[in-house]
Amino acid sequence: MTLRDDEKDASSHGPVAVQETSVLGNTTSNTSNNDNSSPIVINTAHDVELAEEEKDYGPPPDGGLQAWLQVLATHLINAMTWGYAASFGVYQLYYVETLGLPASQVSWIGSVQIFFTYVICAVSGRLADAGYTRETVAVGTFMAVFGTFMTSLATTYWQIFLAQGVCIGFGLGVAFMPAISVLSSYFDKNRAFALAVSAVGTSVGSVTFPTTIQYLTPKIGFPWAVRCAGFLALAMAVTANILLKPRLPPRKTGPLFEIGAFSELPYLLFSMAAFVYFYALYFVFFYINSYARNVIGFSNVDSINLLIITNAMGIPARPIVGFLADRYTGPINLFVTATFVVSIMLYSWIGVTTRTGMYVFSVVYGLSIGANQGTFVASLTSLTKDPQKMGIRFGMVETLCSLATVAGAPTAGAIIDHNNGDFFWAQIWGGTVMAAAAVIFVACRISVTGWRFKVKV
Repeated sequence: MTLRDDEKDASSHGPVAVQETSVLGNTTSNTSNNDNSSPIVINTAHDVELAEEEKDYGPPPDGGLQAWLQVLATHLINAMTWGYAASFGVYQLYYVETLGLPASQVSWIGSVQIFFTYVICAVSGRLADAGYTRETVAVGTFMAVFGTFMTSLATTYWQIFLAQGVCIGFGLGVAFMPAISVLSSYFDKNRAFALAVSAVGTSVGSVTFPTTIQYLTPKIGFPWAVRCAGFLALAMAVTANILLKPRLPPRKTGPLFEIGAFSELPYLLFSMAAFVYFYALYFVFFYINSYARNVIGFSNVDSINLLIITNAMGIPARPIVGFLADRYTGPINLFVTATFVVSIMLYSWIGVTTRTGMYVFSVVYGLSIGANQGTFVASLTSLTKDPQKMGIRFGMVETLCSLATVAGAPTAGAIIDHNNGDFFWAQIWGGTVMAAAAVIFVACRISVTGWRFKVKV
């Protein structure tokens, strides 16, 4: 399909046309028999253009060896990207407790790393759409591994900032986006499940990397513990680069940013909600350790174990919600519900005052945020009609959210510092921001389905 054809389709099949076509295509039997008990099914992804696209490169295989190898490849990339980013708490503890660096300065390393991971996504996503998936992923994984080894050699704050914050951050963003784009092109009906299984890699990595650092540091020292983590990331990177195989033909023409996408109301609302959502997303991951130590009285080791438990809960949660989304609810319905649950959990954190309560919170929050993140990608990709634009559409949202991620953790830290270490108002802030995001996600769902409740979307 040429760019001119895309433009014609966009003008003739706006968001409303897509909804109407999908509804008619999936609810004929319900209309004819007046059975209001069966849920309406709306496939928002690419029903309108699927027949024309199949003439070019065939339908998504929705399974088979090659498709599931892409799940494995993306699983490994998620492990070495988001898994690494989610394990920053163990580094933060070492930098503050052992190196004596100020906590406020150290938090900027993690925030900048996540910022660069997101801000580069639009560029790496467009490169993937243009046919440079392998090259982009290779560069990104190299930067991430190289930055890890440079971190092991760093001795000053700015060396750590450049190696771990900037170099690794860029590498993670360059590697992550193309893999998601490739995987999405291999699945249709089972897409949410496939993306959720690949997202388990985030939980696996966020358990593996901090465990490696925590338990090897007393035995071989922090620098060599970081190098061991680097070798682990290298093994993941090499395997993923070998397995990754793009399916769609490249889309050579088209802008770096598809501004016209924001004229589609569902995409616009999802982007707005995602910005608010990411503003509070990393609050718990960055501060659960300090809360456990300073408020509950945990040791340093036990506080790191809390972070590991929280991350580990995503391993069972993500594939389960992916399966449920494909078979019963649709990804957006599950994602909206999980976002409300995460908001409730942030408010409930206020009442945690004991060690037992801290462990219970860690488990329940880990399950809820795992379910939440396990359906985020599938929800966004379901709003993209053309699979060849998957990279740029997803990348634009991630780039937009980069500003929210870099501001979120420092905002929470500033609130805590302003209240002399009291977490109450920071917890109120986190729960309220997440609730606001959930409300906007509901508006996004309504823009797709209308006010109907029993709709699979």
